[in-house]
Amino acid sequence: MHLNAFLMTTGHHEASWRLPESDPHAGTDLAHFTHLARLAETGRMDSVFFADSPGLQGDVGRRPSGILDPTMLLAALAAATEHIGLIATASTTYNDPFNLARRFASLDHLSGGRAGWNIVTTANVEAARNFGLETQPTHHDRYERAAEFVDVTRKLWDSWTDDAVLGDKQAGVWAESSRVRPINHHGWHYRIGGPLNTPRPPQGHPVLVQAGSSTEGKDFAADHAEAIFTAQQTLSHAQTFYSDVKTRISHTGRDPERVKILPGVVPVIGSTEAEARQVAEQLDELIVTKHAHTQLARTLRRHPDELPLDRPLPADLPTEDDIEGAKSRYSLIVTLAREENLTVRELIGRLGGGRGHRTFTGTPEQVADTLQHWFTTGAADGFNIMPAVLPSGLQAFVEHVIPLLQQRGLFRTDYTGTTLREHYDLSQPGNQYEHEHAAIA
Repeated sequence: MHLNAFLMTTGHHEASWRLPESDPHAGTDLAHFTHLARLAETGRMDSVFFADSPGLQGDVGRRPSGILDPTMLLAALAAATEHIGLIATASTTYNDPFNLARRFASLDHLSGGRAGWNIVTTANVEAARNFGLETQPTHHDRYERAAEFVDVTRKLWDSWTDDAVLGDKQAGVWAESSRVRPINHHGWHYRIGGPLNTPRPPQGHPVLVQAGSSTEGKDFAADHAEAIFTAQQTLSHAQTFYSDVKTRISHTGRDPERVKILPGVVPVIGSTEAEARQVAEQLDELIVTKHAHTQLARTLRRHPDELPLDRPLPADLPTEDDIEGAKSRYSLIVTLAREENLTVRELIGRLGGGRGHRTFTGTPEQVADTLQHWFTTGAADGFNIMPAVLPSGLQAFVEHVIPLLQQRGLFRTDYTGTTLREHYDLSQPGNQYEHEHAAIA
């Protein structure tokens, strides 16, 4: 299986920063993230992954909210690690293809071929206003733009051949000009000349990751993604998603075995079940209900007064089709509450650990058993591990769960390659302009 470490300040539980051992300033501390990346590399994990948004997320009183640009952070981590992949989130709605293509090409060069791009379309009004818009583009428009954005980005990465740079001192030729070409893209959203001013990345293209689970998100993933991050609460829902997306990939003519589906899992680990439950209960007791209630109301497009804490969700909530942003996460939260008949207070507790991702509390053996069961029953190709508390949660997973998976033959005991593509067993993409480069030469 494939295992990524999804890193977030002091951990994914919203109250993790309130623990005595947590550093409230960890989100801007390079030493903190360097330690985590090296720890994940010690466990031979595929990558470290950072989420991102071009806007402040929610109430800063709730949890650590000030975050670093992940591409800059990963450039620093590239120098502190040797093998582990480095995946950053970047929005197609609030970036320019040329600048983004250059940033990820640079990260791939600096890391020796370990970069990955988590493609998101960004769904919040605050981000739109940071870029001069009064409202966010529609769900359909964001995905339409994203498809062209990815197309242009790939063209820019391919604007240099792998062997363009000659470095021929005797002939006085640094690069062969016939092997570097403009892209001259004229599309609906972009008109870009090119070429990129950075040579082709070591991996050809950084690994393309996608994290949307709406219908359009799944179609986009089928067309473009090489790894898919998803939130699934139950085994049956995960199996349905897995089968659906793999089928969509097949219909595009791509090999579904080459696209890795990686649900997020929030493990809370203890040496005994009682110890694990104690850790989970301590965290849940530290949730500030007012903050969490306000955030849930915002997600559900309701005023907090319309969501009494000790009653179930209202019956007249909008449908997924009525939602313009984060459709799949909205649907997941409502479905969870309905299927388990949760009160608003109970739902807040369930979401506190991972914002809708599967949270599991137990011993290392129980965590390993759960991952193995999902992996072997058509629910996942691996997992995005989201420790509730950092660094202790990642350390417990690396030291106690990964050895069990290794003993069962489910996870690597050492790296066999140096690039993220090799970790994911992905081939290097060919250059789409190969024939044109050859004709010019």
